[in-house]
Amino acid sequence: MKSKPLIETNPHLKVPAKYRKALIANVASSTAVETGASVESIARILAEKNKPALSKKAKGSAR
Repeated sequence: MKSKPLIETNPHLKVPAKYRKALIANVASSTAVETGASVESIARILAEKNKPALSKKAKGSAR
């Protein structure tokens, strides 16, 4: 029996707007735990459509 991908079987993932909102909430919550920033501020940054790059690699950087 061929199994279907989760995105096709889970009703919460079928609607793109709901999926994106849930994904942002999940990532924001996890990031807040790791960084100490507020969930709301992280979610706001993630939800911005045309956000600029948060960091740029400096020329000559060893990383």
